[in-house]
Amino acid sequence: MPLNSTILPPRRHKRALKAFDASMKKLGLDYLDLYLIHQPYGDIYGAWRAMSRLKKEGRIRSIGVSNFYADRIVDLCENSGVIPAVNQLECHPFFQREALKRVLDGYGVAFESWASFAEGKNNIFKNAVLSSIGEKYGKSSAQVILRWLIQRDIIVIPKSVKIERMKQNFDIFDFALAPDDMAAIAALDTGKTLFFDHADPERVKWLVNWMKHNAPKQ
Repeated sequence: MPLNSTILPPRRHKRALKAFDASMKKLGLDYLDLYLIHQPYGDIYGAWRAMSRLKKEGRIRSIGVSNFYADRIVDLCENSGVIPAVNQLECHPFFQREALKRVLDGYGVAFESWASFAEGKNNIFKNAVLSSIGEKYGKSSAQVILRWLIQRDIIVIPKSVKIERMKQNFDIFDFALAPDDMAAIAALDTGKTLFFDHADPERVKWLVNWMKHNAPKQ
């Protein structure tokens, strides 16, 4: 059975329940496999209580979050009583999130990457280190990245509209990166986001205002 999921903008408890019902009506489904809070702002606890209730009622199988940094995930895990199944985060060779992964592992929260290919930034597909490793195994740089993520126990769901790319994305289970290759990729980490710093006050203010003005009408 294919995974069906959706993302929940932070909102109050009652609005979260109404938003869920509206989503289910649009999707034409009886339940969801996964429901996520998309950003760690606003009344996340109201939303989380609503999601926890829906999970208990069997209308959602798993609930999780996106873009929760270490302090946010620790706060949620320690105070809500319900551990997220997954935390969806920017993760690629230039921003590897190793310290955050250790926090997630400590709580049993699965790490899922978004922007696994950095959306092509920093000329990632022609990066000398990744290309060299790919040549060693007869694989593309993209396949090396996917294999690197899997070997770090990070969930990755690459997307493509091209059949050939889809086939390549699946063709990563016939090799394993050696420790020296993993170390070489680890050295590419800059420790900085290529997209959005969720700890930057000005960016947070901008995003919160954007969410307020673009929230669906209830």
